[in-house]
This record gives sequence, C-alpha cells and structure tokens, in this order.
Amino acid sequence: MDPLAHTLAGAALAETRLGNVTPLAAPALILGSNLPDIDAVAMLVDRDLALAVRRGWTHGVLAVAVLPVVLTLALLLLDRSLARRRGQEARARAGPLLGLSALAVASHPALDWLNTYGVRLLMPFDGTWFYGDALFIVDAWVWLMLGAPVVLGRSATLFGCAAWTLLGLATTWLVVGFEGLPVGPKLLWCAGVAAIVWLRLSTRWRQRTAPLATLCISATGLFLAVMAAGSHLAERQAAEWLVQRGNAPEEVMASPVPGNPLRRNIVAADGTRYRLLEVDWLSAEPVRTVAPPVDRGGEGPIVQAALAAPQVRGLVAWIRFPAYRVEETEEGHRVSIFDVRYSWRAGNGFGTAVVELDRDLRVLAR
Repeated sequence: MDPLAHTLAGAALAETRLGNVTPLAAPALILGSNLPDIDAVAMLVDRDLALAVRRGWTHGVLAVAVLPVVLTLALLLLDRSLARRRGQEARARAGPLLGLSALAVASHPALDWLNTYGVRLLMPFDGTWFYGDALFIVDAWVWLMLGAPVVLGRSATLFGCAAWTLLGLATTWLVVGFEGLPVGPKLLWCAGVAAIVWLRLSTRWRQRTAPLATLCISATGLFLAVMAAGSHLAERQAAEWLVQRGNAPEEVMASPVPGNPLRRNIVAADGTRYRLLEVDWLSAEPVRTVAPPVDRGGEGPIVQAALAAPQVRGLVAWIRFPAYRVEETEEGHRVSIFDVRYSWRAGNGFGTAVVELDRDLRVLAR
C-alpha cells in the first residue's frame, strides 16, 4: 500500500484506546506502521535494485520480530532524553510500547500483501512472493475510512485543521480528477469527505474519537474482506467464461482497479499466452476481452541468457506473469522482458527491461 494508507492505519489505531496505553503510544503506532518501508531507499539507487530488495527482508518474519524491538528502544531513549531535559522521570513503559510497535510493524506487510505487487512474508528464510489481489496499491476508500477518526482527533489546532484541509483537497483532486473512475464513485467520495467535515463540526463527536476509530477500523476490515471475496469471484467468473470458449486457463489473477470496487482487470495464463479481460459487475456484459492476447514468448537459450544478465536480477526475482520478445539486431539479439500485471506490451515502463546480447549470447554493456 501507499505511505498515506500505512500512516493512516497507524494513526487510526492511535485514536482508539490503544493511544492511551502508554506515553509515546501514538509515535510507536505511526512510525511502526511505516518502518518496514526503509527498503524504499533502494529506489533512489537503481530501479532493478529496488525490485530486488523491496518488500523483502524488511517485510518478512525476521523484520517483524526485530523492528519492533529497535523502535521500542529508540522511543525509550527519546523518552528518557526528553525527561532528563525537563527534570522529570521517564514515563513510557517498555512492555506496552513493544506490544504497540509489534502491532504497527505487523500491520505493514499485512496491508502490502493485499495488492498484486506482493510481499515476501517469509524473508530471509524463503523468497516466495504472496499476493492478496484484494486492493489496488492506492485505495481511496481505505484513505477515507481510516482518515475519518484521525481528522477528528488531530484537527483541534489551527495548524492541524489547515493541514488536514490541504490533504483533503489534494486527495479529492486526485480522486475526482481521475479519468478512469465513473461518476458514481467520485460522488461517493465527495459525500464521504463531506461527512468527515460534518463530524468535525459536530460537537457531539469531538469527544468520541476512540469509538469512532474502532468503528472505522472495523469497517475497513470488512471492506478488505469484501474486496478479497470480490477478486476470488472475478477470477472464477473469468475462468468459467474462458472455459466456455475453449480456452481453459492455468492461472487467473484478478487485479482491483483504482476507486471502483465493482470492477477487476484479469490476467489469465495458459501454456503459450496471456488473455486480458475485464470483469465489471455493473456492465450488461460482465466479462469481456479488453486487449489482444499476449504471447509469452517462450524461454529458449536467448531468453535464458537475457534472464541471467546482472541488470535484471531484481526483475527476474519479482516478476509474476513474465513475457518475452526477442528481436534480431546487427550485434545479436534484443530481449524485452515485461510483467503482464503492469505492462501489456514490451517497453521501458514499470516492470519491463531490455537486455542486449551479442551473437554468442553474451550481455552487451550499455
């Protein structure tokens, strides 16, 4: 999930009674919910390196055990330092702080598992990718539900009110301005934002953020369950649709789309190619083809040589639905590698790479 969703998850937890368990509970929950994303620094170094390390070590079982300890120690040191400056005794309690840190850190890979990008939950012991296929990587409805109690609890000051107003305007601009989203979800988003504003202005709810936060977190959990069930239903419908047309798939993935819970993009793989479909439960034709089939391209010696190239190690470890295109060049061969999850054709976009080989299948430096 995106950083805003992770931050709101931790902040929403802090608005429940958990936020009063111990001093520094809120920082533990908010920082912990983002801490596994320390591997994002790899994105500043190299795109393939990012694919190699993202959602790996810092998202696996070892990190879920170690990172809460590191965060707890850091917060305890901070608490003691602040208390010493003020001439007071340290107040944060190690046990509750460790429990909250563990909950927050564990929430991060759990949310990341929900989308099609995947997460390596067993790292560093096993590099297997796990996919929930339940949410798009950026989900506006998760923002809305988790953001409601946080806005109410953290907008009492003029600065807080201004900051949340700017964030609300920015997210509304993103949602309403998204061309691929139907009018209905856009209006529903605006109604949700209006509801948050009403709650903020209503004196009745100002002192009831804890039960509201619990309600919103529960509603988010229900939404996640419904989205996961919807993806399974879409996969089954797409598979049945293909079988009826004599194209039994070996694997089917239903990918949620931005802002529209009632639609899924489908990748269906058979032995030689991928079929690209759409399931739209509001359409008169719920299942339909949206693009020509994509040939897998085979994995002969030329492709194998390209896959062994150092500059695509991360891509090879991450790719889920690989396709290859081989072209003859004056020097030898050009191999385009792309993941059909995010790119339906070879190119230079996300999830794609090009490897140049000579006639002896050696990688050419570029």
